[in-house]
Amino acid sequence: MTEDLKKMYRTVMDDHFPPQMEISFIDADQRQTLFYEKVVWVVDDVQKGLRYGENPGQEAALYKLVNGNLVLGETETLQPGQFLASDIELLQSGKHPGKTNLTDADNSLNILRYFTDKPSVVIVKHNNPCGVARADSLVDAYLKANMADRVAAFGGCIAVNQPVDEATAEAITQQYAEVVVAPDFEPGVMDVFAQKPNLRVIKIGNIERLQSFVGQRCVEFKSLIDGGLIAQWSFVPTTRSKQDLRLAECEYKGQQYKINRQPTDREYNDLLFGWLVESGITSNSVIYVKDEVTVGIGTGEQDRVGVAEIARDKAYRKLADRYCFEIHGIPYNELADADKKSAIDAQVAEEKGGLIGAAMVSDAFFPFRDGVDVGLREGITAVIQPGGSGNDYQSIEACNEADATMVYTGQRSFKH
Repeated sequence: MTEDLKKMYRTVMDDHFPPQMEISFIDADQRQTLFYEKVVWVVDDVQKGLRYGENPGQEAALYKLVNGNLVLGETETLQPGQFLASDIELLQSGKHPGKTNLTDADNSLNILRYFTDKPSVVIVKHNNPCGVARADSLVDAYLKANMADRVAAFGGCIAVNQPVDEATAEAITQQYAEVVVAPDFEPGVMDVFAQKPNLRVIKIGNIERLQSFVGQRCVEFKSLIDGGLIAQWSFVPTTRSKQDLRLAECEYKGQQYKINRQPTDREYNDLLFGWLVESGITSNSVIYVKDEVTVGIGTGEQDRVGVAEIARDKAYRKLADRYCFEIHGIPYNELADADKKSAIDAQVAEEKGGLIGAAMVSDAFFPFRDGVDVGLREGITAVIQPGGSGNDYQSIEACNEADATMVYTGQRSFKH
């Protein structure tokens, strides 16, 4: 029985999706058609499409946009041929990709495109980032992203914005990963990755010009249970620089409320970094960021206070696991020595899960101050949120009481 269950995950689906697809948008006097071709790879001399869909037993196909252009109003889609995750080069594919591998890779690039000026790493698991970091070297960025949530990073998709060097490759092979996505790989790196034959190593040359994808839109489709479709433009964060932010202020019952201080340069960097990472996270979400590394990521929760608390609790748990792994070489949950565990717990509590001095990022406004208070109690010093709640004055007062700063983006960042 156990072997039958394991076989389910090794079975490749023979999909029956056709080799081409067309989607037309028809107005009274105009037809605009997008033309797609199905993507296949030659693996072990056999032509294969997607391994399977979200689960074994679900047929799936990947299509790339090869022709056509859609213009609605003054907005138009990306031009055909600017391929990223829809036309990958498989350098190593012990198990060729399934649907979740490619959607994880795609969302990692969705985030990574905003960070091109220094080595950056995004690790995605189940279509949400579990660790994102920037650093002066690629290996340092990877180590920081991985240790931000070492447990969740297990089996994840790692995307980097620079060619992988041997030091980074060696670090990656110390853990289990499903996918590595990079613009290129330096000599000797593929020999290192060969130690992990089931690791999917994907080269996407266009990563080197990811900056050109910033601000570009595609059409997103969501299928409904009855076969209906919702079409929408993809989300574009309009707040991408310090100048795009404004200090929190509002009027309530004839009284003006303003935040007392501006962010420092370090806080501005963390606020912008966190806001752009936020664009790739399932809502409702709240995250914490410090020194351009994610500290705690809360995703997909129904209430904002709850998700702020989840992100906080994850920050504590992940820091405890990191310290345990660094000191004792084992996960925190496997540490049986009560005294050693107490020592780690005390250090994490003293540092408040690494949240002291962190920035708090929310994809939508805080309806009451209780959400902001969750972070303020842990020592966060800066908040970024869209603004626009009738109770914004509460959040402003909360930040001023704690000598924290807060900025508005003027734009919500939901992702469903």
